[in-house]
Amino acid sequence: MRKTEIYHMSSPYREELKISGYRFGHGRKSACIVGSIRGNEIQQLYVCSQIIRKLEELEAAHAVTADREILVIPSVNHHAMNIGKRFWPVDNTDINRMFPGYDLGETTQRIAAGVFEKVKEFDYGIQFASFYMPGDFIPHVRMMDTGKQNTSLAGLFGLPYVVVRKPSPIDTTTLNYNWQIWDTNAFSLYTKETDFIDEVSARQAVAAVLRFLTRMGILKYNSHNGYISTVIEEEELTSVRTTAGGIYRRICHPGDEVRMGTPLAEIVHPYEGNVITTVLSPTEGIVFFTHKKPLVTENEVICKIIRRLHN
Repeated sequence: MRKTEIYHMSSPYREELKISGYRFGHGRKSACIVGSIRGNEIQQLYVCSQIIRKLEELEAAHAVTADREILVIPSVNHHAMNIGKRFWPVDNTDINRMFPGYDLGETTQRIAAGVFEKVKEFDYGIQFASFYMPGDFIPHVRMMDTGKQNTSLAGLFGLPYVVVRKPSPIDTTTLNYNWQIWDTNAFSLYTKETDFIDEVSARQAVAAVLRFLTRMGILKYNSHNGYISTVIEEEELTSVRTTAGGIYRRICHPGDEVRMGTPLAEIVHPYEGNVITTVLSPTEGIVFFTHKKPLVTENEVICKIIRRLHN
């Protein structure tokens, strides 16, 4: 294992920002793994730390294939993480909306440019990302529909689902999208948690990455087969919204099977304590995502369901 500096930048108000990378093996730039780009991505940081620990063991056992290099960057935005912020603390901008970056631009553009310069030439790019809505997911691989995506490769992680989404204009500035444009096979991995550590899904994520690296010939490692992934388009997911705001009481969880009319959540009056409304499932299927914060507003998405289609 070799610890290297990916990017550094002076700061007028605190210590220098130093982004570190951990390299395993030598030769062809085969796989790059990136952890927390946002300051609240604690689970993503933790998963990368466990991958680094495991890769160090495997490298010592000569299990990294000859002429293959793996790079792991556990954290990009720890300045925000250290003070409990999600985005860059000075101007509240999102580094993951700044790729491929601009080395003469604003601070977060320069950070993105410095990181992307070091990661853009790898064959495979794996990012542990987080969703813009707070909540829990079934662990899955997410890909942008750029015309260059390969769902067959995504299935080699052995996670339950592969989700393909059509990029909106704002998505064109993410790491995943730009990796694909620069001819890297890019995958975003989502585990159950973001702000907190979930050991079960963290171990599942570590196993998925090691399984993928083994199947691509980058590692020599014995792993179980995992799941046969189901590929779904994001627009196929049914979004369930609230009809009132208040205190949110979750009833269903990711992975639960529901029928039409199954209670998904209750909205409680914040002053009087009575249940204002019970949110019911509009379809039959499997819960893919659920809201987690204790409060919700009216017309907010609190659940996404994989519809069960009948022939």
